[in-house]
Amino acid sequence: MNFKSIITAAMALLVATACNGGTKQENVMAENGKTLVVFFSHAGDNYAVGNIEVGNTKIVADYISEITGAEQFEIATHKYDGMAYNPLIKLAQEEANNGELPEYEGDVDLSGYDTVFIGGPVWWGTYPQVMFTFFKNHAGDLKGKTVIPFTTHEGSGLAHCVEDVKEAFPGANVTPGFSIYGHEVRTQKAKVEKWLKGIMKR
Repeated sequence: MNFKSIITAAMALLVATACNGGTKQENVMAENGKTLVVFFSHAGDNYAVGNIEVGNTKIVADYISEITGAEQFEIATHKYDGMAYNPLIKLAQEEANNGELPEYEGDVDLSGYDTVFIGGPVWWGTYPQVMFTFFKNHAGDLKGKTVIPFTTHEGSGLAHCVEDVKEAFPGANVTPGFSIYGHEVRTQKAKVEKWLKGIMKR
């Protein structure tokens, strides 16, 4: 079977290590389901990798789509365009402290998907606030679906992202997730492949 035909539906216990994304799995996955990657990624000035044209999380999302055949929806906003790293993290902290929900562009119908990957960088212990806008807009849309969080980071691992996804989507089957250092994503595709093979029935 190929990866595209087998990535979906009910996943059970995964044991993940936060920083390198290694997993052991006991899982049952239904065949012929439909998969989506929902993600936010920040290009421009980033910690440890400098000024980049393609954000770290976007690269991981592209790996997931390449390997699994998943479709994509990018949570996109121009709010942070052109910001240097230090002003950006200060703004991100203010947004988190104030519970702000920045707007994003477009939207997606989640009803046709069985498995949804949700990914982003870790800003102040969890996903960027714009992702929480998406979570609020789709709070009831992932009941009964498999939801797989992932993060890019520079030391935070999964932080509080998995718990926040569980809180946002209480009816979903949320797995422990995967994390990878942002400075590794361009050279360590094999880590993403290993993780995906670990959660897919072979």
